[in-house]
Amino acid sequence: MSDKAIAPQALLTRLAELICEFDTSKINDQAISLSRTAIIDTIGVTLAGVTEPCVTNLFKVLGVGTAPGVSTVFGTAIKTSALDASFINGVGSHAHDYDDFSQPMGGHQSAPLVAPLFALAEERGATGLKLIQAYIVGIETEIRIARAVNFYHYDKGWHPTATLGVFGAAAACGYLIGLDKQKMAIALAIAASFASGLKSNFGTMVKPLHVGQCARNGLLAVLLAESGYDANPATLEHKQGFLNAFNGPGNFNADLMFENWANPLEVLSSEMGLKQFPCCGSTHPPVTMMLKLRKEEAIDLKEIAKVDVLVHKRRLPHTNNPNPQTPLEAKFSVQYAVARALVSGAVRLGDFEGEAHFDADVRDIMAKLSAGPHPDMADDSPEQFGAEVSITLKNGQVLRRKISNLVGRGITYPMTSDEMWEKFNDCAKAALPRADIPPLFERLETLEKATDIRAVAKLLVKRALPGQANRGATHIDTSGGGNGTNVLQETSWVP
Repeated sequence: MSDKAIAPQALLTRLAELICEFDTSKINDQAISLSRTAIIDTIGVTLAGVTEPCVTNLFKVLGVGTAPGVSTVFGTAIKTSALDASFINGVGSHAHDYDDFSQPMGGHQSAPLVAPLFALAEERGATGLKLIQAYIVGIETEIRIARAVNFYHYDKGWHPTATLGVFGAAAACGYLIGLDKQKMAIALAIAASFASGLKSNFGTMVKPLHVGQCARNGLLAVLLAESGYDANPATLEHKQGFLNAFNGPGNFNADLMFENWANPLEVLSSEMGLKQFPCCGSTHPPVTMMLKLRKEEAIDLKEIAKVDVLVHKRRLPHTNNPNPQTPLEAKFSVQYAVARALVSGAVRLGDFEGEAHFDADVRDIMAKLSAGPHPDMADDSPEQFGAEVSITLKNGQVLRRKISNLVGRGITYPMTSDEMWEKFNDCAKAALPRADIPPLFERLETLEKATDIRAVAKLLVKRALPGQANRGATHIDTSGGGNGTNVLQETSWVP
């Protein structure tokens, strides 16, 4: 026996083995259902985003979207390369910050995956089930790396949706086309060098740009590995590698990438969920409770004396804005979001466009509304996404509703089919003719049964209406209403 020390296996080599040998028998019906729902949701918010300036401005850059190919830019008639479609759709998926989120990731888990998976599946041909399986592999990969580096990674200033999502995109796309273990490790190592995204650019169009870049670059890493590129599989743990460069020595735990891998699956975690409303996730618990209260009680708005909203104190610094002056400020105003829910019985994209935030009835309720920290929700309370709302009527009657913790609408508190449709329809109408939305939604609801994803993608192409011609790659409607940005938050992660 040689006494020569055996070098430890590189982290990305270990990770590549787990990805390539992924046990699909662990993917039960619930995992498929949750993944399908997340994919549908991401496609919906992408359709809402493709008319936003952060996307339409891309087409002002020479060459963007003009490469030959068969991959669809959602909600348009544009067919381009898988790389360009990944980039453009990736930006669109995060334009409204309306995509799903994961607490351990400290960001948005599906947006980096759906755009490149659909683009690649269109180019190569893949079943709906294979795409869902690849999505699950991508989620497992990016969130496992997140568990190893967060929240130091987030607090240091990195945008995890992009810096970690690039690994998820590479894992998912590599799995979709069947990369072997060696090439998968190389793809992940290339992705590590592509990782980027700074929180200093939150509040600008660059935030969704991060997502488009990581979607494209994750796919590019796979295509380069497939072509014969090489890379260092020790790129994570190297003294000048990802972990030490992005987090610093001692500020990560690589063991968490592998501990109980896929047991249970990350897609079955209660720590991720959909965003039901197009506003800051910290406003969602009180909005949800106000909608519940409104539905269950007969409330005459004229009889309301006051409204009280109590949430965990971490939900307030970035949402306590009693007088928002712009649509963007309204997205981060708990007063506006809750009042809008009470007045309208819904909170939709149009409520954050134009002058909607100055609606007289909503402003009347806002004048009666106070928001503050809940006295029973301590700093270390598990109820950090809890909320209590109450309405005091002029006759003295008090109506209350409370929820202890609502981290999005996920496995613990899933959105109903009707709620999913309401959000999807509200999003998709920004890009598609109204008549085309129901058949698309119905087809996506059985995504795992699709024998060729290209048949599904056809429904994402914008048809020319009577008297119109479909627009080509260099012409896209730039009449979108929003600005594709979200408010800067330097600390205290919020979805």
